[in-house]
Amino acid sequence: MHIVGEALKRSKTGVTMAFDDSDLEGVKFPHDDPMVITPIIGNSPVKRVIVDNGALMDILHYDTFIRMEYNDSQLTPADMPIYGFAGVECPVEGIIKLPLTMGHEPRQASQMLNFMVVKAGSTYNAIMGRTGIHAFKIVPSSYHSVIKFPTRDGIGEERRDQKMAKSCYVASLKADGAERQFRLSKIWIFVKMMRNEKKWQRI
Repeated sequence: MHIVGEALKRSKTGVTMAFDDSDLEGVKFPHDDPMVITPIIGNSPVKRVIVDNGALMDILHYDTFIRMEYNDSQLTPADMPIYGFAGVECPVEGIIKLPLTMGHEPRQASQMLNFMVVKAGSTYNAIMGRTGIHAFKIVPSSYHSVIKFPTRDGIGEERRDQKMAKSCYVASLKADGAERQFRLSKIWIFVKMMRNEKKWQRI
């Protein structure tokens, strides 16, 4: 047995990201709210973006996509049908590559992310999944209501908006016909894997 070619090198942050009691300033307890933030996507601040490490891909709701003044001609076709838990197909309009920016100057970071644009009922405008989380090298702390990530000038931070997170959570619980709606935080993607294998993966 032997390895052909060089092993992939791990990307190093070069910094230590930690949390302490100073990160709890302004946090109201008790709480079990989702991590909802307001980053800049493209050139627009986008509210109600959930950071979900249980999601595979980054998703942008079609209504939000239109409000950001993009149009269908800017989408790249995506051959990836996705389905809700009820097994009904959710329309995928396509994929768009946009910059997402977080933090505050000078500790700010931007990454180009591929957003899957879908038409689906959701209390969130977008989902940052593992693709985006790994691109930023994010370390989240739900307890401290903050995510941290490395920048050229030190550790950047993006704090959860607790009031908005709670309202999103309550709205999702009150949604009518939940079994007929596509929840963007609970969508499965049907992906044709290598060697023509077919698997279900949560996004």
